[in-house]
Amino acid sequence: MTTYDARASLTDLTTTAERVRRSVENVIEGKPEVVRLSLTVLLAEGHLLIEDVPGVGKTMLAKALARSIDCSVRRIQFTPDLLPSDITGVSVFDQQRRDFEFKPGAIFAQIVVGDEINRASPKTQSALLESMEERQVTIDGATYELPSPFMVIATQNPVEMEGTYPLPEAQRDRFMARVSIGYPSAEAELQMLDVHGGAPALDDVQPVAHAHEIVKLVEAVRTVHVSAPVQRYAVALVSATRQHPDLRLGASPRATLHLVRAARAAAALDGREFVLPDDVQTLASAVLAHRLLPTAQAQLNRRTPEQVVAEIVQRTPVPDPYGSPSPGGARGL
Repeated sequence: MTTYDARASLTDLTTTAERVRRSVENVIEGKPEVVRLSLTVLLAEGHLLIEDVPGVGKTMLAKALARSIDCSVRRIQFTPDLLPSDITGVSVFDQQRRDFEFKPGAIFAQIVVGDEINRASPKTQSALLESMEERQVTIDGATYELPSPFMVIATQNPVEMEGTYPLPEAQRDRFMARVSIGYPSAEAELQMLDVHGGAPALDDVQPVAHAHEIVKLVEAVRTVHVSAPVQRYAVALVSATRQHPDLRLGASPRATLHLVRAARAAAALDGREFVLPDDVQTLASAVLAHRLLPTAQAQLNRRTPEQVVAEIVQRTPVPDPYGSPSPGGARGL
């Protein structure tokens, strides 16, 4: 059975998440599913990749989410001349102390907004690998822990090739989910002109949650139960990507972990103490598609990873029954 404290935490989670959602939606008009996915990744302790054409609000979404939480925020503008030390930090010799002193880089924040991440060289991009996976930075043999919560929200433009470097597989695999905002509807665009036509949209965004609240909510998400059939269902979906004839690279075991963690967060946002197969299905494309590499023939046939994931979800049997929560909370993967 779920304890009373866990139930209270889930109630607090939905209340706090609703405040953050409303705050972000005041800036991002007409995209509730995008805002929800952003919150899901935050509560699942993941990182978010926002990929879309210029001018649809990629950076605005990232900054609106960051400003809605009272925590440390750093923004990194990725450029070809950006160095790894600009991100991680550098040891500087102190003449008075006759010793080296570490100067933290921009990665030492609770929410890091990386704008146009694919404009930096692969060497600079690799500076994020350790921090995104292990939540620490190693400089000159010394390891420094990053604050909690910690989330990287990166944006990239998928259509512009001049002066860009494609994200390597190891980098993409560290992002829990990828989202595309897309163009707003005509009604949402008209509302945007009325509300934000005179002043910058982010000027009115105020913190509606504190960092320590987010840490508690993350702990509450961990208590959400994932039954054995749902776990096997998630594994079956990911395993199918490794055997699909249209893919030359399937999803990694890390993808399975990310899919289940995101499903836990999605269930918690709905006020549920257990994960349904529907949670896994809904998140499958956002969590898996950006990790997959299609074959040359699939590219010629214009088969996208999203289409492959949709096909896998359609063909994979859905578990029934879901199972019931076990005493003592959830058993994580």
